[in-house]
Amino acid sequence: MKVSKNTVVTLTYTLRKENADGDIIQKVDETRPFVHLFGAGTLLPAFEENLDGLEPGDDFAFGIIADEAYGNPNEEAIIELDKKIFEIDGKIDDGMLTIGNMITMQDQQGNPLDGKVVAVKDESVIMDFNHPLAGENLHFSGKIIDVREPSEDELSHGHAHGPEGHHH
Repeated sequence: MKVSKNTVVTLTYTLRKENADGDIIQKVDETRPFVHLFGAGTLLPAFEENLDGLEPGDDFAFGIIADEAYGNPNEEAIIELDKKIFEIDGKIDDGMLTIGNMITMQDQQGNPLDGKVVAVKDESVIMDFNHPLAGENLHFSGKIIDVREPSEDELSHGHAHGPEGHHH
């Protein structure tokens, strides 16, 4: 069976920055492979396009430019925030406001948003809410392990359930 819309694909991959020789960002091997309902709209479209039509046992390797991945960094996503909002019981945890630290906050709609501490001033903190891979060209390589028909549950839920049943 070939990878196509509404198939459940099991694969391994290595994600690197820039090209096949770049720094490894993430590695998914056969002990805990990535299982995905293909075509459900939850992956980068360029990622799915590159896997379309492959079969179990096929290897793949492709790059995705930043524009087709997580976009380029947006200046507007770098925000200066009042230090008071980081207080818990009137105190700020010293370790929290460390340059480079990732803090999960909420946007106006209450959605979680990860931000990176860029600078700490006397009264404020500068946070960068760009995706950590914004501006990065990505390179994926890996192998298709299995392609199968989804169950009705998987189709109706819009994601694969994996070997152990339902996971969120």
